[in-house]
Amino acid sequence: MRTVTKTAATVAALAVTGAAFYGAGAATAGNSTPKSDKEIPNITKVEDKINAYYGGAPDSTGAYQASPTSNYAKQVAAIEARAKRQISHAAEHPGRDGRKPAIVLDVDDTTLLTYDYEKKNGFAYNATAFNTYVQSARSIAVFGMPDLVNFAAKKGVTVFFLTGRDVSQRDASATNLTKAGYAVPVDSAHFFLKDKANPPAYLSCGKPTWTCSTVDYKAGTRRHIESLGYRIVANLGDQYTDLAGGHADKTYKIPNPMYFLP
Repeated sequence: MRTVTKTAATVAALAVTGAAFYGAGAATAGNSTPKSDKEIPNITKVEDKINAYYGGAPDSTGAYQASPTSNYAKQVAAIEARAKRQISHAAEHPGRDGRKPAIVLDVDDTTLLTYDYEKKNGFAYNATAFNTYVQSARSIAVFGMPDLVNFAAKKGVTVFFLTGRDVSQRDASATNLTKAGYAVPVDSAHFFLKDKANPPAYLSCGKPTWTCSTVDYKAGTRRHIESLGYRIVANLGDQYTDLAGGHADKTYKIPNPMYFLP
């Protein structure tokens, strides 16, 4: 499950300017009060830009899919190419500390594309609708990401998925990742989901009640992965909060103008 802060102004700011400010381990955007309507991009125009960027159109089943020739796909491909080179180099030049190389990836709009859900729901979040979408396990992969992930695995790099989705969505999410072409383990040892009711002991912010921010949860989980004897050579996510907090050699921001998660 994801908790979303998304206003028209936030979406507009991210889509039109790509603005995000990195500070105190978190990102924020579009949080100043406009003095006039002229400072606020028209939300319809912003959605038009998002759709043009993804090149989205409904397929034969009525599902909206981004185009593999879109500017979105091209931008993602360039980022993946850089990550692939770095991961390959890290795999071929292990450190002397004996730690095993690993990569960590977010799920929504890093490994699985939610454009169909966003388009059909007006780029707005609804917990019930999103859960129904997740349980359908019909997301396509983010373009090129299965190739990157499977390449890393063949190089001997262990792959971990780390998502803000709720633990109740584990089975559907794992099924979707496999269907989307990720030929790596998606069991509980390699796939971390948010469990507020029974948080793991390594998250001190999880007990006695859940107080973890996204950064607390994700950075704390990466720290736990490191404690298992891994060196996280690359961390990939579409939100700045996926990447903040350290515990990774390199971070890669995947483009996502559809929503902003604090």
